[in-house]
Parts: sequence; structure tokens; C-alpha cells
Amino acid sequence: MNRNLDPKFVTLLEQKEPNLVHMFYDLRDYIIEMYPDCNELLYHTHALTTVFSISEKLSDAFCMIPIYTNHLNLGFNKGTLIEDEHNLLLGTGTLIRHIPIKTENDYRNSSVKKILINAVEFAKNDMDNPTKSIGKVISKIK
Repeated sequence: MNRNLDPKFVTLLEQKEPNLVHMFYDLRDYIIEMYPDCNELLYHTHALTTVFSISEKLSDAFCMIPIYTNHLNLGFNKGTLIEDEHNLLLGTGTLIRHIPIKTENDYRNSSVKKILINAVEFAKNDMDNPTKSIGKVISKIK
């Protein structure tokens, strides 16, 4: 599978603090290991973001990694609708919730793994049409 990030995304990513870059790649690998068939949608809006989706559509996304100036999060597009028995998900929006990421321990644990599994299952059950893409990187960066 081709998991190369768009060169424009990489150029923007390399402008971040080395620790954030390292954490991004490790968290990205962790998500892909858990759900290898996911697609990645790359964006550069208010944050440099990779969105993980069960299809090629943003509406079928299950999580995302937004990278800000000094931090990154593990975001869940429909975080208010998925089970979070340890109340790790933060935020006040209608749907989106996130986990602040400072170290690998913030996501490499059984509680976050369970949230990721719940998010994928929710996305699969919520999807309107079967996907045409599996394991692709789709850049939305211009």
C-alpha cells in the first residue's frame, strides 16, 4: 500500500517542532496499525491535519490528527456519539471531541485503543455507501 504523504504536507509538517513531528508519525502509525484499510485525507486549514476515514469522504471519518503550532490532538469527528468509559474525550462542540497528545502514553494505552475501535465501528455503521478506496492518501492541500 502506498502510504506516502503529499510532499506539500510533509513540507508544512517539517516546519513544526521536531517533537511534534515525531509524535505525529508515531500516532499516525498507531492508527494505521489498528485499521490498515483506512484512507487518509490531508488538509491545511487552521491546523495541518490528517483525517482517517473508512471511505474517501470526510463524512465517514473516524478520527484525525490536527497539528497546531505547539501541540497536537487525537480528534474524533463524532466523539460525542462514541463510547468513552474513562471520560478521556474533551471538547464542547456538538460532535467533535479530542484527546490532547503530549507523550506516547496519551494514546498507546488500552483506553484510547478502545475509543479508536468504537470510532471505527461507529463510522462503519454510519456509512451511507460502500467505499471505493482502501488504504489511500488523498491530499486536499492546494
